[in-house]
Order: sequence, then structure tokens, then C-alpha cells
Amino acid sequence: EQGCVEPALRARRLTPGERPDIEDEIRRSVSLAAAKLTPTPQVTVLLSNGTSLVAQILKFSPPLLLDASGQPLPDSGRDLALLRIPAGTYPALPVMDRDPNLGDPVHILGFPGVVLTHELLSKSARLEASVTNGEVSGFKQDAIGHAPAAHGNSGGPAITDDATVVGVMTFISLSPTGGAVQGFNFLIPAKDVRGFLRGTDVRAGESRFNPVWSAGVAALLDGRYATALARFREADRLLPGLADVKRATAEAEDKIRHPPPRPFPWAWATAGMVTLLSLGAWGGLGARRWWRNRFRIHPGGVIDFLETGRSPVLLDVRSRTDYETSPLKLPGAIRLDPDEVARGRVDVVLDPKQLIVTYCTSPEEQTSALVTRLLRQRGFTNVHILKGGLGGWTNARLPVEAKSHLPSIGIEMYRNLTLGDIERRRFAPGAVIFREGDDAHGEAYVVHAGTVEIRKRFDGAERRLNTMGEGELLGEMALFRKAPRSASAVAASEVELLVVRSERLEWLIRNRPQLTLEVLKRLSDQIVSADRDRAGSPG
Repeated sequence: EQGCVEPALRARRLTPGERPDIEDEIRRSVSLAAAKLTPTPQVTVLLSNGTSLVAQILKFSPPLLLDASGQPLPDSGRDLALLRIPAGTYPALPVMDRDPNLGDPVHILGFPGVVLTHELLSKSARLEASVTNGEVSGFKQDAIGHAPAAHGNSGGPAITDDATVVGVMTFISLSPTGGAVQGFNFLIPAKDVRGFLRGTDVRAGESRFNPVWSAGVAALLDGRYATALARFREADRLLPGLADVKRATAEAEDKIRHPPPRPFPWAWATAGMVTLLSLGAWGGLGARRWWRNRFRIHPGGVIDFLETGRSPVLLDVRSRTDYETSPLKLPGAIRLDPDEVARGRVDVVLDPKQLIVTYCTSPEEQTSALVTRLLRQRGFTNVHILKGGLGGWTNARLPVEAKSHLPSIGIEMYRNLTLGDIERRRFAPGAVIFREGDDAHGEAYVVHAGTVEIRKRFDGAERRLNTMGEGELLGEMALFRKAPRSASAVAASEVELLVVRSERLEWLIRNRPQLTLEVLKRLSDQIVSADRDRAGSPG
């Protein structure tokens, strides 16, 4: 067979078992009785495509040998051999770089005798390795795997799920009667294989074939059949005729000719529907937002109007209550009562084409929007709404005017307070606002209306230290010192106070430099005044 039949098959580019009729024809044409055989001792490596490669033994670990002192000789007892085959491109397996663990999956590749001698298998089938599956089940001198194995499996690699060599099959367990005992098959661990290869030029797992084959398998499993077919054909060019490559190529070709049915992409359809609905919703919101903001203008836009000489007229259209309680207004603003506009009376004489900007302090500029709509109905075509109103203007750190005389600290406080959200407290003349020694309860105040006397006890007698009027900051010292009130505050007239919580005041001090500067000036004045009082000199 090896001397006559197989060379003739190779000459015809056939593998054993591929064409039994031609094999029989070759056998009939050869007179085996007259053939002379000259045995030549050699080691060959047989690939699954039928290629026989002459191998040279470079290194061998013999059975266990002992030296004169009874110690094992180096590399003995490992049952390993390193063979050199002709240069070429071949499949390769990497060797695990860690110790195996109990439970690691094990797949033993080999050619057990029960398969090689089976009368129903052709010779080509016998060239393909069989695979049995199990896991690492223990450790003695070697690793123990319980993947089934039999005579003929020795020397076969045991690999994990990622095709990494976890060990090399060395021997199986036998029963007292000589039968194979499955579940106790011994593997030479990967660390011993690495040690055996140490000092050689072997780089386990490196091959031009591997990445091409792996890419093809990955593409096939991923349903990219055209890519898989291209990779398998490339692998076949690198090493023609491998059984696994042929089988994978045929599968990829069949998938291309008969693609498997794909499930309806419910996820994509749902995502598309959600996207369309979202776009519709956002589009509707965007259109609504544009419609609501089509006449609105930011404070910076008003400044641009002023700088470009367009001279907008600023209309203060705050509600009567808001206008009367707030001491601030935009510079040069004209007061226009929104209630009067609603009744059809516009008490300003303006050109219908005049650029007008309305502002208020109501949420979402509702009052400005109402007045703007009414003005446009009366023929004023160039009316805009100040976005954010008076609060937006002051937050942009733009200048404001006081309707009445206010101290600098009062102007800064009003610039940074939203009056609609501030608690107000009223006191009758003579009412005590707080007493010396009281807990501050985290509150300071702005005198919104009226006057407040600051009093302190000296040697049992109460003296008036100061009188505070509209716009003054009251009670902040206790918050800064985190201490009780250092003096008493008494209403000298009808008084209305705005309550400023400690956290709000602290935020303003940290984030509004001009207000911080005014507070420091006030504290400096108080220190100087206190020093004068202690010295007994008149102010």
C-alpha cells in the first residue's frame, strides 16, 4: 500500500479512500508477489490531506531513567518528542501559559486504535483526528482528565475551548482485566511541555494558517458566509486539501446558495418606530418652542440693538404688585400698566414701526407675552419680549436703575433676589424683630420698607446704635459668625422685611463679586463705627 498504491494516488492528486475504484485498479495492476520492499527507518507525520512529511527527531524525553545515584535523568519520563518537518505552512496550537484548574474543559484529539481499525471507515476518514470531551478532574504527578481516551490517543493534544494546549495525552488507566478505565486519563501538563521546548526555536501557536482559518470560522458562525468562504479558500491555498477546510468551504457555499431564513427584525422595527415617534415628538416640541420664542430676545440682543443705534424702547409691563414692590427697573424703561393695555388703553405715543422690548417678572414672561400680543394687534409690528425678564437682565450683570434712593448694597441685593420667591414679614411700629442673644435661625433680612432701629444693652441700659432704612441688609453678622444675635432690632415704623436664608446669602457671597464687595464695605464701616463707640468719640 505505502510503496505502490499511495505514490500512485499522489501522482493523480488523490488521497487514500477518495476513489476506491482507482485504488482497486492500481492494486490489480501491481504484482505484489513480485514486489521487493527495502525498509528504511524513518519517522513521518501524516496530515489529514494525505500528505506524508518526513520528520527529524530533534529532542526526545525517554521513559523514566535514573542515574547512578537513583535520581531521574533530566527530561526523562515525560514521553515527549520534538520533530522537525519540512518548512511550510501548517496549522498550529498555542500552549497554555498557566496551570490548569479543576473543571477546565478538555478536548482530547487523537487517533485511537478502535477507530483506525474499524472495518466500516475508509482510509481518508482514518486520517481525521477524533475528538472526545471532558474536563480536568484532578492532579497527581500529571493532570487527570476524564475525557474518554483509548489506545492510540497517546501523544495527542488535550486542548481547552479556545484551542490552547492544556496538556499532552500520555497514558490511560487500565482495569485489572486490562480494559480501559475512562475518567482517569493522564495528561502531561502544559507547563512541562513549555519546559521541554525551552531552549529551542519553537514558537508554539505561530502560523500563517491560524488567523485565516480563525477568521473564516468566526465569519461562518456570525452568518457572514461570503467572507467565510473567502477565508476558507485562502486557507486552502495555504495548505490544500485539509478535510476540515473542505468541509467548512462546502458549508459556506451551501449557506450562500441556500441562505437560512432570518427572523423578522422586531428589535430594529421597534427601534425605528420609537425613533420616528421621538422625532415627531421632538419636532412638535421644537415647533412649539420656536412659535413661543419667535418674538423673544435675550438681554445680549438688547445690548446689540443699543450698540448698533437701533434705540429700542424698553417697556416695563410688570404687574402692578410686582412693580410697586420692586425698587429696580431697566435704565430708561417706560412704565406701561398691563391691566390698562388689556382694557385697550396704551398711554405711550410710539411709532408703529418702533423697535419695542417688553419685560416683566412673571414666570415664562407671561405678562410680557400678553402685552406683546395686544400691541401687535394694535398695529405695533416690531415688538419683542425680553427673555428672562428683569431677572434675566440682572443675572446677565447688566445695569439697572433704582426707582428710589437705595444704598449700593440694597441695589445689589435686589438685583439678585427673585421677589416672587422671597418670604415677606411685616412688623408694626415698636415690634421686636429679634432680640440680642436670640438664635439667628439661619435668617438675614433686607429692609424692603420702613425703618429699623438697632439697639444694644450696655451696663444694663439699652442704647440705640443705628437706624436702617430701605435696601439695608439686616442680621447678616450672626450668620457670618455662626453666633447668636449681637444686638436687638425693633421696628421704628411700619416695616416690611424680605427674608434671606443663610444658604442663599452664602451662595450670593460666593458667586456675586459686586455684592461681596458691598458687604465688605458695610462690615468695614461697622467695625470703624464700633471702634469709635468704644473710644467714646462722636461719629
